[in-house]
Amino acid sequence: MDFFTPVVDSPFDFGRIAAVNALSDVYAMGAEPLFALNIVGFPVKALPLEVLGEILRGGAAAAAEAGIPVLGGHSADFDVPVYGMAVTGRAKASRIRRNVGARPGDAIVLTKGLGTGILTAALRARVLAGAVKKIFSKEGAPEPGEEAAAVTSMTRLNREASRVAARFPVSAGTDVTGFGLLGHLHQMLPTAGLAAEISLAAVPVLPGARRLAAEGRSPEGSKKNLAGARAWLEAGGATETDLLLLADAQTSGGLLLTVPDAEASRLVAALREAGDAVSARIGRILPAGERPAETIRIIP
Repeated sequence: MDFFTPVVDSPFDFGRIAAVNALSDVYAMGAEPLFALNIVGFPVKALPLEVLGEILRGGAAAAAEAGIPVLGGHSADFDVPVYGMAVTGRAKASRIRRNVGARPGDAIVLTKGLGTGILTAALRARVLAGAVKKIFSKEGAPEPGEEAAAVTSMTRLNREASRVAARFPVSAGTDVTGFGLLGHLHQMLPTAGLAAEISLAAVPVLPGARRLAAEGRSPEGSKKNLAGARAWLEAGGATETDLLLLADAQTSGGLLLTVPDAEASRLVAALREAGDAVSARIGRILPAGERPAETIRIIP
């Protein structure tokens, strides 16, 4: 189950993003969704019901793409729009993918670019600026192509990535959401004193996210993620902008997978062939004792 307030101005796209985000938890575990229930909070006195209709239409479109029905749900009068889904899925018990179990020497693979938190924070700022009739300068605003790339990423199902991963000996996997890449990778490490290493140059980033982060458009959630990570982070020569991107709180992010090093190139190639074009090997799991346990080291 997952739900949140709007991250984009379009009600239809908001519905699609929220539904895809909820479905992602099922795909992350290597399961296939069966059906969904809507979760709705809506300010009926403040916004026209047509807006709610567009949100639900977007959610239904995402569910249809996933090949599942929406069987109903629950709604409540609320002070701001809230939307999401509760999704039921099915997987063989022997093939469930967990967010623990990474092994020393494994490669780390990411299937979507980072930066949705930064980009949507900038989008919200632009909408609010327009609402109070202020001039919103180009500085701090995503370009139309950057906004489109973020929406495309957030509305892309992790279905194909999950199905591709099922053909490989993946040791651990999760989806990258509110804790950012650093937080979700750190959750994968509490096994026999493991640590991890990330190569900055290999990490895919959405268009415009780096520029906006450098201009101070990172949301509070991303800043809190980074503050919490500093205790176990070896930042090396990484800039503050680099770290904010790695800690950025994602909405409908990609899958984060660990796989034996010998399989990494084949996995990345298969992911790209299936449509996840920015999939990349971004680092490795370090053997116990090479670095302090549960440390993440950042290298150029």
